[in-house]
Parts: sequence; structure tokens; C-alpha cells
Amino acid sequence: MAKWSASVKATFDRAFPERQIYHRSGGTVRYISVSPWQQAIIAAGAAALAGWTLFVTGSYVLGGPSSTIAGAPDDRELAKYERWVQELRAKDALSRSLLEERTDAFQKETAEWEDRQKALEDLFDKLKGDENLEVSALKGDGTGLLVKASIEEADNRQSRHFEPITAAFDTSGTRVSLKNLKYDQERILDEAEDLAIDRAERARGVLQLTSVGSDRIMSGVEMGGPLVPIATLTSSASNLTTDEASFYNRLNQTRARVEEMRYYEQIVASLPLGRPVGVPFRQTSDYGMRIDPFRKRPGWHNGLDLAAYHAAPIVAAGPGKVSFAGASSGYGRLVEIDHGHGFKSRYGHLSAITVSKGDTVEIGDLVGKMGTTGRSTGDHLHYEVWFNGKPYDPAKFLKAGRHVH
Repeated sequence: MAKWSASVKATFDRAFPERQIYHRSGGTVRYISVSPWQQAIIAAGAAALAGWTLFVTGSYVLGGPSSTIAGAPDDRELAKYERWVQELRAKDALSRSLLEERTDAFQKETAEWEDRQKALEDLFDKLKGDENLEVSALKGDGTGLLVKASIEEADNRQSRHFEPITAAFDTSGTRVSLKNLKYDQERILDEAEDLAIDRAERARGVLQLTSVGSDRIMSGVEMGGPLVPIATLTSSASNLTTDEASFYNRLNQTRARVEEMRYYEQIVASLPLGRPVGVPFRQTSDYGMRIDPFRKRPGWHNGLDLAAYHAAPIVAAGPGKVSFAGASSGYGRLVEIDHGHGFKSRYGHLSAITVSKGDTVEIGDLVGKMGTTGRSTGDHLHYEVWFNGKPYDPAKFLKAGRHVH
């Protein structure tokens, strides 16, 4: 044991001999002695700090940023609605089993609650929607939009307050269960409408960033929820009570909000908001008035000029159908994509075209290669965005696209 201790001490002395640090200032020399134990403590601290740094880095790389764990607010809202729907199903099943043992009036009431439940589940399915239309990336990295759109025709909304919902049952537990079920259904309708309005406003905010705005898009388009006659919603439509009529009116109002949300999100999903060049590029000319490179006089420029290198990939800025692919005066080789809802994008001066008229493309699909055909002074892409036959500044669409893609 003594031999081992001596060996450890010798190793310690070799690793941490007493050191002196000399400091010369103004002709005076001073020194500081650092003992072996002080050196050992400093070395242990440095090793602990390095180990902690490696541990935190590894945890971050393997676990990902906390924002991905937290999940998107919309996902949490939808998960909450799904739990509510499951609870309502369980309560509804219990109510049916009890009501079947009672009078014909209770049996009719059970059928009515089934119709209500089915209507709510249909509404929930629409709110959840097609994954391709949810556009959950509207919030980008979690930050808000640069503008906040509002629904002009809507009154100011106020928070709703409800009595606490309990699962208490008395000896006639059926009526208590139905009362709780009614409160839950009203809460789902209110929360669903609030979420639909919020998502519609975010979509309208993106449209506002493009400078087109939802008002121009909606011009001439009849908007509103689907017309669903009450007779199709309930098996006892001829004997609707005041409470039942109020419920179905409320349901139709919420459905209209959900349809409005889905309509705006469909438009945003189809817009040319992506980058039209598949590699890093630089902007060489803005939209609007500029000095024409050929006539050397002020002239109007309908798009953006984006330069990279010869034959750089030119990609679709949004989903749609190719409405033109060929040579066009001034544009040289040109591809035009119709995105629906009155929007089109144009890609000019291409050296080669890789699509044909009538092809369906998705965002990021290759449509051609950068060139200098037509009225051009060098390799670049002339990129335009049109709405209802009028050109708009593509830079604003690229700006709005940063909040979506």
C-alpha cells in the first residue's frame, strides 16, 4: 500500500510540479507560485467544463431543439379536441344505454344527441382537414407574421366563460350526463370557431404580404359556409325545440368559419411563394421603373431579374399546370404556370425548357434552365407573377413565402 501511495504521489508530482509565473512591469519583476494542488484543481475544473460542454452538445444534437419537442400550437389544439371527442363518445354511449331502458321520449332524445355528435365529428374532421391543405408552416419558426390580417366584417370577439364541467352522476345520472355533454359540445363549437378564425386570419396575413390581398381575390366570389338544411342534420327536424334549433344554427355558423379557413388555406397552398431558382442567386434588377439596358432610358420592368450561372436550375415557385412552354417575343424561351385562383408565374430567358404545356408541376419541380435567350444582356431569370391579367411585384411573394415554406 505504501509503495502504491508513493507511486501515485510521484506521478502527481511529475504531472503537477510547483510552477512559478513571472510578471515584469515597469522594471519590477514579480512572480506567483502555483502549488501542485492548485494546478490539480484547475485541471479538474477544465475537464469538468469540457465534459459538460460535450454532454450538452450531444443532448442537443440527439434530442433536437426544444421547439420541436413542444410541438406546434395547432397540433396541441387538435389533440385537445380529439380527447374531447373521445370523452364525448364515451359519455354518449353511456347515455344511450340508459335511455334505451326508459320511455320513447328518451329514445328520441338519444337519437338527437347521436345526430349532434355526428355533426360535431364531421366538423372536427373538416377542421383537422387534409394534411396538404393545413399549411401548418404558416408560422414558420414560430414567429408572427409581419402584418396581422383581420376579418373586417366580423364583430369584435369576446372570450367565452363556461361553468366547470364535472363527471358527477346522481341516481338519475342520465340527465346529468346529457347536461355535461351539452356543455362539452358548446365548448367544442366555440373553440373550433376560434381556431378556424385564427387560421383564416394567418392565411389572409400571407395574402396581404403579397400586396394582392384577400379583398381582390374574393372580388366576385361568393363566400360562405355550405348550405346544410336542418332536415339533413336531425332525424326529428319537424319537432325541433328552441334549444335544438339554436344548436344547429350555431353549428352552421361554425361550419361557415371552417369552410372560410379551408378556402384561404387552399389559396395560400397554391400560390407561387417559393424561390424560382434552385441554387443561390442574386437579384440584378427590381420590379418597376428602371433604366432599360438596351435603350438606356427609363422603362417599366414587369418582374425581377435573378442571376446565377448558365443552365442553373429554374424551378416552379408553386403548384399548378403549365399553360405555356415555348418561345415568346422578348422573353425568349418562356414557361408560364397557372396556379389557379387567377395567379400565374412566368420564367423567361431560359436556355432550355424541361416541361410541356399541360404538365402538372409541384413547388420545386424543374421547369427549365437559366439562359440569356430573347431580349437579354446575360444569363439570368426574368421572373414575373400575375393576378387576373395584371403583374405584381414578385419580391413581395418571395417575402410572403418565407412565412410559409
